[in-house]
Amino acid sequence: MTNSSPLPLAGKVAWITGSSRGLGRDIAGHLCSLGAAVAVHGTRPDSPATFDEGATMQQLADEVASAHGGRAQATWCDITQSEEVQRVVDEIHQGLGAIDILVCCAGGDIGAGGTSAGRGGRPAGNDCLNISLDDIRSVLDRNLMGTILACRAVAPEMIQRKAGRIITIGSIAGSCGRANGAMYSVAKAGVHSFTRCLAAQLRPQNIPVNCVAPGGTVTERFLRIHDIEDERLTEEGTLDRYGRPREVSGVVGFLCTPAADFVSGQVIRVDGATQTFAG
Repeated sequence: MTNSSPLPLAGKVAWITGSSRGLGRDIAGHLCSLGAAVAVHGTRPDSPATFDEGATMQQLADEVASAHGGRAQATWCDITQSEEVQRVVDEIHQGLGAIDILVCCAGGDIGAGGTSAGRGGRPAGNDCLNISLDDIRSVLDRNLMGTILACRAVAPEMIQRKAGRIITIGSIAGSCGRANGAMYSVAKAGVHSFTRCLAAQLRPQNIPVNCVAPGGTVTERFLRIHDIEDERLTEEGTLDRYGRPREVSGVVGFLCTPAADFVSGQVIRVDGATQTFAG
């Protein structure tokens, strides 16, 4: 059936994990603006309050729906627990319908103490040899296992229909070696590799799977956990700057549209060409 709506994602349902704030929240809004009904997701009902970006998941869903004249559903769960992930998938089926688009955005360089510990949750001894085992497991689970579990819960229904889109959110940190934030780099490198492997598996099923790997992108948490170079906060006139969530969301949105039907297995860096130089 031909979609006569001018909105490319009209009639689609999208679940965006890790969308209670920051980049994920912007992606949810952008997909809703393209016509998709969106399920926003946080770890807890009050996840948007973590960095003062809202109060509750329900309030966030209401704001997204109102801003774009669409539909939005609030969900929350520990993305590292398979039973909880399946519970949320079932809730989305009941509230919005079959999931056409999965965006795996949950993650972050966050240790076992959560976002309230240290500097926005960044682990102590954050290198290959000194980070605690609990923090290693937390970072790997939040980024890699959460992505794997969400894909395992949603991909089977896409396979049945031979239709769907999966977009993971990696990082340029997963494309190089670095001493500080090493486990986050390892986890995101795993996300990149998992994306390519899943794309190979789902290729015969007509399901594109891609990864978007942002560089430094200005969100509230980004501003709190990094030593900011003020000159790179400019938004125009140069690519030697920090990115903005809308610049990542635009690429995610493109990958969800018919224009990207034949794009799969890619890790697309959104980083203003930082990959062209070393250091």
